[in-house]
Amino acid sequence: MTILPSNRPLLLPPLFIVTALLGGCAHYAAAPLAQRPALAATLADLPQVPARPLSVEDVVALAVARAPDLVAARTKRGVAEAQLVQAGVLPNPSLTGAFLPLVSGAGTVPAWNFGLTQDLKALIIRGPKLRGARHAAAQVRADLLWQEWQAAGQARQLAVDLIQREQTRAMLEEAVALLGHRYEVTQKALAAGNATLVTAAPSAIGYQQARVSLQALDQQQLQDRHKLNALLALAPDVVVPLAATPDIAPLDIPVARASLATLPERRPDLLALRFGYASQDEALRGAILSQFPDFILGGSVSSDNSKVINAGPNAQIGLPLFDRNQGNIAIARATREQLRAEYAARLDAAVGEVGALLSEMERMRAQLAIVERDLPGARLAAARAAAAFGKSALDERAYVDLVTNRFTKEQEVYALQLSLLDRQVAIETLLGTGLPGVDTLGLADPGTKGAAR
Repeated sequence: MTILPSNRPLLLPPLFIVTALLGGCAHYAAAPLAQRPALAATLADLPQVPARPLSVEDVVALAVARAPDLVAARTKRGVAEAQLVQAGVLPNPSLTGAFLPLVSGAGTVPAWNFGLTQDLKALIIRGPKLRGARHAAAQVRADLLWQEWQAAGQARQLAVDLIQREQTRAMLEEAVALLGHRYEVTQKALAAGNATLVTAAPSAIGYQQARVSLQALDQQQLQDRHKLNALLALAPDVVVPLAATPDIAPLDIPVARASLATLPERRPDLLALRFGYASQDEALRGAILSQFPDFILGGSVSSDNSKVINAGPNAQIGLPLFDRNQGNIAIARATREQLRAEYAARLDAAVGEVGALLSEMERMRAQLAIVERDLPGARLAAARAAAAFGKSALDERAYVDLVTNRFTKEQEVYALQLSLLDRQVAIETLLGTGLPGVDTLGLADPGTKGAAR
């Protein structure tokens, strides 16, 4: 009965060690997938939505906060941070031991040995590995900011297009109503034998063209509203009330063109490529360091069957006769060169794209000025045609031609204005105008900038 009390102190230390080790381990927790879509059924379900028609910037703010693809992409930041933690973890030492009971021979006691070793090569390459992981995490954050810019630009463009087309719609409705009335009159006259096909044709053609334009606009509006709802994580049938005019200041083309010089410092996608290059540069450093032999240093103590105890250091060095990591070095160097070329190509494309859009805007502004200059004359001619036609001083064909010309000019103005706004939104998205800058990420690192060049 005295055996159990005497053995309990011997059991407590191992139990304590096991409990401590288990307490530091990670534990599994289930994370089930969503069973139903999380689309909001009404705008009232969204927090902090103003109780008024939404401006363009209101829509942009909602898109950045709620875009499903953007919400999903933000989880990549957690993965990058976890990889950074893993890169900074020190390599574990290796513990070896053996207990060898005496089976036969002249010995008197069991033999045993105990050893502790550490891989020093893992410590040597830890620095480049950790720096590379930091750059990789910074690249993920910059990529996420670029995705936010893209979501904001898409939301801004959809909102601007929807608002601007509503103004065009009012003009097309007027054209359909006016030309539709003339179409009904001429068709009745044609049926009664009081008009010919030549007389009835202009109003029929003008009415059909106006109706087709209105139907095409309504279809485009519906498609863009569905795109906007998807971007805001709203159900397709939700109608987002929008302001009557887009709250966008005119673009200063000379200022925008001058800002191209600082584009590499402000564009998140370019900065992400630079961080990616810096990460690969550290990978190349690590591959070069890894060409040196494996070096494992430690110590051991042992006792043989006759109670002779030996203790001392031991070392293990790999012989780089065949594998000097030359393959991995070549891969890392080629990958770095590939990223260097990709960055140069992206920089050229970014500057060229913005420059092309700015040139297109300059040309369209000149075209719009010409059309706007001609529009008052077309309106006056249509008004005079209506007065003359009412007095039977003008035939049907001439009247319809002048009225149709007026609506064509109106539509041309709206089309050029919309094209200008679309290009302005694209330019502001590419330049980051009104969007969070890269300085909000805390990514400033002169060493990275130097390495990326």
